[in-house]
Amino acid sequence: MGVIVQSGISSASSSSIRCCLQTHQKQHQPHTSGQTNFQVSSATLPKLNSSKLPTAVKVFEEIPDSGNINSTYAWNNLIKTHLGDHHYVLFIYQNMLLRGFRPDKHTLPRILTASRNFDTLCPGKQIHAHALKFGFGSDKYVITALMEMYGLFEGADIARRVFEQFSSQKNSVSWTLMARLYSREDKPGLAIETFHQMVPLGASGEDRDLSVLDAVALSTVLVACGRLKALQEGKKIHEIARKSGLESDVLVSNSLLKMYLDCGSIKDARLVFDCMREKDIISWTAILRGYVKNGGFNEGLKLFRLMILEGIKPDSLTVSSALPACSRLSAQKHGREIHAYMLRNHVDSNIVTQNALIDMYMKSGCTESASKIFDRMSEKDTISWTVMILGYSLHGQGKVGVDLFEKMKNMGTVELDDSAYVAVLCACNTARMVEEGMYYFKFIRKPKIEHYSIMVSLLSRSGLFDKARNFIDEHQIEWHKEVQRGLLAGCRIHKNTKMAKRVIERLTELEPLNAENYVLLLNMYASNSKWDDVKNVREMIRDMALRPKKAYSWIEIHNKLHVFEVGDVSHPRSERIYYELHCLMEKMKEEEGFVPDKDFSMHDVDEERECIPVGHSEMLAISFGLISTNPGTTLHITKSLRVCRNCHSSAKIMSKIVGREIILKDPDRFHHFKDGICSCEDFW
Repeated sequence: MGVIVQSGISSASSSSIRCCLQTHQKQHQPHTSGQTNFQVSSATLPKLNSSKLPTAVKVFEEIPDSGNINSTYAWNNLIKTHLGDHHYVLFIYQNMLLRGFRPDKHTLPRILTASRNFDTLCPGKQIHAHALKFGFGSDKYVITALMEMYGLFEGADIARRVFEQFSSQKNSVSWTLMARLYSREDKPGLAIETFHQMVPLGASGEDRDLSVLDAVALSTVLVACGRLKALQEGKKIHEIARKSGLESDVLVSNSLLKMYLDCGSIKDARLVFDCMREKDIISWTAILRGYVKNGGFNEGLKLFRLMILEGIKPDSLTVSSALPACSRLSAQKHGREIHAYMLRNHVDSNIVTQNALIDMYMKSGCTESASKIFDRMSEKDTISWTVMILGYSLHGQGKVGVDLFEKMKNMGTVELDDSAYVAVLCACNTARMVEEGMYYFKFIRKPKIEHYSIMVSLLSRSGLFDKARNFIDEHQIEWHKEVQRGLLAGCRIHKNTKMAKRVIERLTELEPLNAENYVLLLNMYASNSKWDDVKNVREMIRDMALRPKKAYSWIEIHNKLHVFEVGDVSHPRSERIYYELHCLMEKMKEEEGFVPDKDFSMHDVDEERECIPVGHSEMLAISFGLISTNPGTTLHITKSLRVCRNCHSSAKIMSKIVGREIILKDPDRFHHFKDGICSCEDFW
């Protein structure tokens, strides 16, 4: 037992083996008929609820004496019944020994399991000594219990020493446990290595003995592959699962599904899902969540509906996974449908699902619905408050977000973490509340680049470019793309083309393969009529095989999504769309004196320069919405890229002329156009 002694575990040869046991009643003398004269110390047993003592003593007295064949079974059954109370389990075990009963191979693993719930390893070490004294030190069940106990308190390496000491007793359970301990310590590579030691290659380099495998072993190693994002290794384990005949086991199938999703292979995950003989709620939730996480919103919603048709009732986790797919203007109706389903079917509305509902309503443009859910919540965590504050910022109501943060702070019951400070800084940025932003920034102990970039954006959007530059120099954060983009936001608003040029050039250095940076640079040259430079940048984009993003806008009419590109003429009603748009432009010119803004220097999309004054995708979507809906109907439009200055000005005047609210969402924020005014106050 040399290895065990090195790890600080009591030896079997100790002359005085002490139990970590303490009792609160008069000690019973051991029965003279007992099978052992093993002595017990009562020095350190944890406190026991005294109300249990009378009942406990009565129960102990009713157990047959140690000469009865069923006596040990009775004690074991009593221990098993009370495994949830580790103090009481040791109390029972002490009395078992005091009355002369000898534990067997079923007793000690349960006592070791209970010992894992103490704050110290002391009880477990002494139970280990008991196992050695009673001759169960090499029993496979005892070894597994010891491995788990030492793994919990002293780490996987110590558990490995116990594991290696008894090589003849290694089985699938102990191998799997060893792999799981490595995974628990975030050592997935060692977990995979342990699995391959469990099922080594044969002499031919191909054959493996797969008889030792079970579903739990495969599930454990697949989790490790997912954490390591080792797709190729995961596929090898998949092949082993197929050869072992365990691929169709629901635990293995779900683990394969999760492994492929963790490795970013939605295609392989879907193949596994479609081939599964049995799909439980875990399977459906995993694949649905995978699609939503990877941007497959429509497919995620299809799976949610199919799941219900298959008779699988979504739980709160499934709902929380599906709701982000509805966090878009065009999917607002689907979000309401899921919310209604929750209410009709009494799906557990816990804090996670309520937070997901708030986030969905905020991101799909329904601030009132989000606010109602928030106000009705009996319990709110940091996420609840943060989602609301960020939501108000997204909708141009920064001051409301700051007030909400102050309310949260004054309550003193919610932790103000990094995300909460990101939220309040975003609110300050939206409302251009510089002093408040500087004040909150001081409370962040270890600011991250996200906090810094928001502060730079706040200062530059407020026109304080000198302060922004000083802030960047002070914190030495110039070489971060997020910071430069924050600086560019102010340049756009205040038309600081000189600084914008330097920022864009810096961005091309920081992100040499980002096509959007070169488009910004190209448009900057175009705005200054530097056509040779424009030509050079175009050639550079072509030579580097870069593909700038195209601008798309979409609107949902009568349950159908209509998507428009720049200068799109493919829509069946294109002629009417352009006619309506030209009529609106004429009215804007005659009634409001509108003159198109031809400053293209801050455009995100090169091709849109050619389409002024009409033809931008959002203008086409607005025009289509006007001819396809009743007067007074609010239009909900989404654009894939940032709205340009000219379209922003046009949408404001259009909302006044047609007497409608137009809600336009771009990647940065919501623009609520109403009566000639935008919620962003022209600062976006």
